[in-house]
Amino acid sequence: MDANVRSTRGDEYILDTPRLREFIEAVEDVRHRVADPHAVITAIRPHFARLLADQSWLPHRYQEIAEESGMGRGIGTWLLYRAGDGGLAFSSLVVPPGAETPVHDHLAWGLVGLYRGEQEEDVFIRRDDGSRDGRADLDLAERKTLKPGDFYELLPENDIHRVRTISNVTSVSLHLLGNDNGCIWRHRFHPDEHRVEPFRSGYVNVECAR
Repeated sequence: MDANVRSTRGDEYILDTPRLREFIEAVEDVRHRVADPHAVITAIRPHFARLLADQSWLPHRYQEIAEESGMGRGIGTWLLYRAGDGGLAFSSLVVPPGAETPVHDHLAWGLVGLYRGEQEEDVFIRRDDGSRDGRADLDLAERKTLKPGDFYELLPENDIHRVRTISNVTSVSLHLLGNDNGCIWRHRFHPDEHRVEPFRSGYVNVECAR
């Protein structure tokens, strides 16, 4: 585990700064008061937008690619904070120029915003009912271009996506998820093969419990 991790009641601040604590405390207050995921996201959006616009708080080490990662192709997921109850994680996703993530889901509400570079996001809809093991039928529903400051919501209706860096500089996006996204088992999809498999991305800087 990262030597700089500081815990509060089981919560882990891998990056511990006044600016990040201010943001996380606002988010934690919302999620403990509000049950509906749509309402949670609506309440958090202004806080997320302000943090995304602030270029002063995220150290360069959390904007670096990672040759060995669960996403592959140098794509690094850097954990910045996670709640002790497993109900919230905040991380940066670093994608080199020309690289793209696998098609994957998140299994939680979330907000994702672009901090640096440019990305293209492909959003998929699952058409089958999931009853056949290893089988998934996906349709491409939307393709969006993202520039710094842009962000989007993750909810059950748009939980499956893929992102690629289209700028000539590495892209960095911020991911706020309603679970410990890097350490849970979720799904990697192969749309052209109509195939799905278990997937755990992990974090570059913090190990998942076995």
